[in-house]
Amino acid sequence: MKRVTVAATILTLVFIGAASAQPVPSPVQPAPVKRTMLGKVEVPGANYDVITALVEIAPGFKAGRHNHPGTVQAQVLEGEFWYVLDGQPEKVAKAGEWLEIRDAAVHNEGAQGSGPAKLIAIYTVERGKPLVNPIK
Repeated sequence: MKRVTVAATILTLVFIGAASAQPVPSPVQPAPVKRTMLGKVEVPGANYDVITALVEIAPGFKAGRHNHPGTVQAQVLEGEFWYVLDGQPEKVAKAGEWLEIRDAAVHNEGAQGSGPAKLIAIYTVERGKPLVNPIK
């Protein structure tokens, strides 16, 4: 029952946050990656936040090796999302497909094909850490 209550609370806050969605500015203009934050919820009793965002990636853009301080789950809404986890073969997720990048895994990602990739991403990440960490 407690899980149901927590899940209901998270979904409610995500939908409330969607009404006040704000894009995250990029130092590169026009931004090759645009994240519009839809909601942010603190996980009760833990040092994690659940962040939901609409992610739009420009056609042909590759982000370079990076990680996120936790796990990312995403559903591709439009286009083709190309990604490769260090030490694994490349993958492409198409519209309607779901993917997961676990445990701060180092990876590269981008949009494949002639159009942008659009995703709904759910980041479960350590509170206070940057959402994206570039890796050299």
